Amino acid sequence: MATVIVPAHNEATVIRQCLDSLVNQAGLDTLIVACNGCTDDTALLVRAHYPQAICLDIATPSKVNALNEAEQYITSWPVFYIDADTRLSPDAIQVISTAMQDGKTLLAAPEPMIDTRLSSWSVRQFYRVWLQLPYIRDGVVATCSYVISQAGHQRFTRFPSVINDDGFVRCQFERGERRNIPGAQIFISAPRNLSSLIKIKTRARLGNQQLAAAKLCTCAEKKPYSRILREKLFSREAVPVLIYLAITLVIRVRAAWQYRNVQTYQWEKDQTSRTTAAGE
Repeated sequence: MATVIVPAHNEATVIRQCLDSLVNQAGLDTLIVACNGCTDDTALLVRAHYPQAICLDIATPSKVNALNEAEQYITSWPVFYIDADTRLSPDAIQVISTAMQDGKTLLAAPEPMIDTRLSSWSVRQFYRVWLQLPYIRDGVVATCSYVISQAGHQRFTRFPSVINDDGFVRCQFERGERRNIPGAQIFISAPRNLSSLIKIKTRARLGNQQLAAAKLCTCAEKKPYSRILREKLFSREAVPVLIYLAITLVIRVRAAWQYRNVQTYQWEKDQTSRTTAAGE
């Protein structure tokens, strides 16, 4: 049996899709929704439609603080940390929980399924390359949702005050201790426009810079992106790779600029995919 934690900040337009994908799953023991700093109806919706869930209404708008508060209600392991704007495939909880019983997998994740049907051409080209990178294929994180075993959580006591919680978790584990689990998927709507894509990817880059500066990674990894992208640049993937590199350059410059004032960073969020979900 597993515990699921869903942090939520103003997610009224999408959270029902997420919770609907969770509540009837085999293997679910406890569902905790950690509303934090909400100024919309997220908490009201959860309490009205999901009485089986533990609904926290935390005043402070902070994802990592919400995760720490929610962890006080854990009843079983592994623990799934699932973003409110995503959906899990049927039986994903059972499939991942069973796979983690091998004792070797301490950090897991469902396979990411990125929906770019409503995204602009440039956003689609970016994800076409991004999804081929080893960081995504090999596993875990980059989608903000992950699963930790009880033994795995012994690597840290609380989530530190960082922007990139999934990056922090991932870098506590060696490659052989983490993996995506075949047969379980997480569905994510990509940003519809380039501006929103740059915002969320800048946030991830900024978070990684923060982790490195604070020396919070115990298992840092080398990412051979340059070699892989160079190979693709001279293939039929040349145009998508050039688009990817251009967008990545903008993200790097923007993150470097924002890092100067990282202590006062204002969380940047993609609203375009949330608007889409609400209208569906």
